[in-house]
Amino acid sequence: MRLMIAGGGGFRVPLVYRALASGPFAGLVRELVLYDVDARRLAAIEAVLASLAGQPAPADGRIPAVRATSSLPEALDGTDMVFAAIRPGGTAGRAADERIALDLGLLGQETTGAGGISYALRSIPRMLELAAAMRRRCPDAWLLNFTNPAGMVTEALVPVLGSKVIGICDSAGGLVHHAARAAGVVLPEGRLDGVGYYGLNHLGWLYRLASGGRDVLPELLTDPAALAGFEEGRLYPPGFLADLGSLPNEYLYYYYETARALAGIRSSARTRGESIDRQQSALYPRLAAAGPAAYALWEAARRSREEGYLAEARPAGGRRDETDLAGGGYERVALAAMRALSGGGEVQLILNTPNAVPGAGTGTPGVSAAAAAVPGLPADAVVEVPCRVTPEGAAPLPQERPAPAQLALMRRVKDVERLVVQACGSGRREAALAAFARHPLVDSEDLAAKLLAGYEAAFPELQPLWHGGGRTRPGPG
Repeated sequence: MRLMIAGGGGFRVPLVYRALASGPFAGLVRELVLYDVDARRLAAIEAVLASLAGQPAPADGRIPAVRATSSLPEALDGTDMVFAAIRPGGTAGRAADERIALDLGLLGQETTGAGGISYALRSIPRMLELAAAMRRRCPDAWLLNFTNPAGMVTEALVPVLGSKVIGICDSAGGLVHHAARAAGVVLPEGRLDGVGYYGLNHLGWLYRLASGGRDVLPELLTDPAALAGFEEGRLYPPGFLADLGSLPNEYLYYYYETARALAGIRSSARTRGESIDRQQSALYPRLAAAGPAAYALWEAARRSREEGYLAEARPAGGRRDETDLAGGGYERVALAAMRALSGGGEVQLILNTPNAVPGAGTGTPGVSAAAAAVPGLPADAVVEVPCRVTPEGAAPLPQERPAPAQLALMRRVKDVERLVVQACGSGRREAALAAFARHPLVDSEDLAAKLLAGYEAAFPELQPLWHGGGRTRPGPG
């Protein structure tokens, strides 16, 4: 198999390569093609992979050949699978996404709220270009999308690629495994039997965790000692989760504890985006020149970066769990999906895919609620739920109807996502303005106008989006 990574100079690429070189995914990929528009980033990641390849290989190691290119047609020709993790504007763009919101007294986070909308306005047009190029150069290839905001971007790509695009995120699966470990539940490898989870990307809830036919989640939610054993369980005050009756994805902290999150971010000298931008600006030139030490240098930086994740939710001096610092969720989900799509055996994973249950409806607006994996949401809306993955694609598994408050929040955020997709597709600036105003973490037309003006000033590339009627220029090739 030939795997192409769009954004091949990205910080997490060595995790994918490491997993492909040994263990259950060894031998799955014969050639890994790194594509990036930034030659500096490509050179740095090539140095890391060369350093990693030079280390003693495990007995089952079958290291894929690596090739880097800045030509999209060259990268796509002959490709079977595409991983996409692009960041238009780079880490400096992330810093601006967060800072502009914070300066208006709003939560600054790259995928949640105002920052996520700004990010999507830049990433969706570029991802539509990639999808169009795939239709021309490798029409049978799968696209596994990591580009954030993952659910929103995947929603924009489904009309172009249909079932050939699947959104990937490891936070939902991580939550399930953390909760299972805390509750003493052993999940069968590649199975989510007894697991109930519904939501959108970065906006979901674990509502059932059954073992031996008995739901153990209510006991976990009322056990302070068990909840204290993993990050998602520590995020909320005593009694909150028991009253909620479910375990939220970690990103819901920004909705349930907005003031606390905002205070935590403001108490730091730099936002997370600013810290990462500073780290990577200094790191990439060092990686390219580090020779055999490049992997060790990258690994130290990766762990430092992981330590800062969601730091605003932890007390001063608090550290992440070692299992989280070790990494591995990102590439495990992607490669497990890739293996199943390639005929390596069915697997169940929490993924971002259209809500329609196969065989239950047409997947078009107006179908009955019974056709939806998440009742109460449109069958054509991209949701994040457990899926059965086979060579036919990712089929969502039916879930219970969400509680009224959860469903209302999902519907409102889905409205925002669709307004952003509409803004990118039609070039209607007023749709982008409405998306900012509609988001529950903004909820103001006045602030929406200030946000959009601020992002337009920071990202001049947004202006042609409106002037061009939303039609992105053809991608290379």
